[in-house]
Amino acid sequence: MTSFGLTYDYRCPFAKNIHLHVLTALKAGTDFDVEFIPWTMSQGHRAPGAPDVWDDPGHDAALMALAASVSVRDEQPEHFLAAHEQLFRARHERAIRLATPSEIIDVLSPLGVDTDKVLADIASRRPHRVIAESFRSMEEYEAFGVPTFIVGENATFVRYMEPPSDDALASARIIESLVTLMAEQPQLNEFKHTRVPR
Repeated sequence: MTSFGLTYDYRCPFAKNIHLHVLTALKAGTDFDVEFIPWTMSQGHRAPGAPDVWDDPGHDAALMALAASVSVRDEQPEHFLAAHEQLFRARHERAIRLATPSEIIDVLSPLGVDTDKVLADIASRRPHRVIAESFRSMEEYEAFGVPTFIVGENATFVRYMEPPSDDALASARIIESLVTLMAEQPQLNEFKHTRVPR
């Protein structure tokens, strides 16, 4: 079994690409043990002296999708993988901001998610506390963005340019090769193409 953690924020297109590869591989039965870790990009863009975003109601709309996913992950885990995929697709393929309860309901209800339970959980701010804990846990790795893999005691940021195809085995190979490289070559600090493939 291949085990790793993986951060996400639904606003990032590169997080969408890599998470869809992971989800495609998981649906095909690949033996991955994944910890899905919420991480908000908003925290790093606060004004000086501003409160943490998870404590600031002014950022609740920006955190709505992340909070909803935390609720489903923790309270209705049987629906999490489907919800995770559809939240990414709604944001990046359907241009839905995922910033209001109605937008969240429209995405999650068709999946069988109890959206009343999700919205009540969000209103309690429990998911916001989880987001805070997850963000702080990533500070020890000096994480700066999503998606970041946690393999063993090391963290690696990955920017993968293409979403998955219909070939689930290809997605599995991509993730397996990335995690293997991270695990076996910790001396490799930066590996970046000078041009974006066309």
